[in-house]
Amino acid sequence: MRIVKKFLDTAKPHFEQGGRLSILFYFWEAFDTFLMTPESVARGRVHVRDGLDLKRMMTFVMVALVPCIIFGMYNVGYQANYVLAGMGENVINGWRGYLLSLAGVTADPNNILFCFLHGFMYWVPVYIVTMAVGVGIEVIFSTVRKEEVNEGFFVTGMLFPCILPPTIPLWQVAVAIAFGVVVGKEVFGGTGMNFLNPALVARAFLFFAYPGGISGDMVWMAVDGHSGATALSQIVSGGPESMVYGFWDSFWGFVPGSMGETSAFCCLIGVVFLMVIGVASWRIVISCVASTLVFGTLLYFIGSDTNSMFNLLPHWHLVLGGFAFGCAFMATDPVTAANTLKGQYVYGALIGAMVILVRVLNPAYPEGMMLAILFANVFAPLIDYFVIQANIKRRQRRCQMTA
Repeated sequence: MRIVKKFLDTAKPHFEQGGRLSILFYFWEAFDTFLMTPESVARGRVHVRDGLDLKRMMTFVMVALVPCIIFGMYNVGYQANYVLAGMGENVINGWRGYLLSLAGVTADPNNILFCFLHGFMYWVPVYIVTMAVGVGIEVIFSTVRKEEVNEGFFVTGMLFPCILPPTIPLWQVAVAIAFGVVVGKEVFGGTGMNFLNPALVARAFLFFAYPGGISGDMVWMAVDGHSGATALSQIVSGGPESMVYGFWDSFWGFVPGSMGETSAFCCLIGVVFLMVIGVASWRIVISCVASTLVFGTLLYFIGSDTNSMFNLLPHWHLVLGGFAFGCAFMATDPVTAANTLKGQYVYGALIGAMVILVRVLNPAYPEGMMLAILFANVFAPLIDYFVIQANIKRRQRRCQMTA
């Protein structure tokens, strides 16, 4: 680290005012502070809410995402190779197949390494495009505002590919993340000022602007011309009994879906880690899960002869679709979630209730987690406001009684 520190100190004058590369100062500062602890710190009396700075918090979230990303890469390749093997084919088409053939790789679903490499070639291009466009926009806004580039987008850049199907066109990825960063974050002042999750804003943009690239059966399977319906889609079309995947298949993540959100187990590992270190609020997670089970149970006992989603056992909602991923990494976002302790219970319960209402009462859109979290993001400031006002009134009554 001393060598890295010496290199950064040597290069610093070139990026400061008057240097040859001063126009790139904020980009260099982001790189410098990402590798090393910032030299400038607050002095004197300051307000401190907790002991976590933004850099450390973002680093912890990225670490928590690693299990989901690694398994997601494997699952994308596994699902594709499994389908190809069932079709009697062992050749992967396109440039991915060419690169894999150079290493002697065929479509073998039993080879873990080959499945991982196949999925790796779907996840990485999406990640590269996301980071290139997103970081570029962040640098432009920071340069215009004369502010440092924060580490917040590094998490968004990892989250966004995880909630996309493997066959999403890269140009749609670029357009969507640009929309998510600008409209969902920068127009409100940048990192820490946004009240909507940028990754979810980007996905919502795709869902409404290009529904063919984000919904339907084809997009969930990385095999040309093959239909790979998700478990939720199967339930909508044929009822719970039509699912070809068991509960534990969905829990471990061996089902078609987005590139990083299919494994509830990996999400559980990540959220437990975040709760232990204090980044994620356990109140949000517990209330979200409890509310989902309560409303899922209520609608299950109501039942329906025309809507098969009513007949889905409540605990299935926890492992299907993007519920686990959204609950673990997006509902708990400390920037867009409720900050008051009591408000976090209400915030989490609102998400759980909304995801059930959207999934069950609107079977045309069987997912629901994305809209539920965005809806709760909008109401989070209002929830905190009412909690704070209630605390103020309670303290006022206490003072009046003791006066």
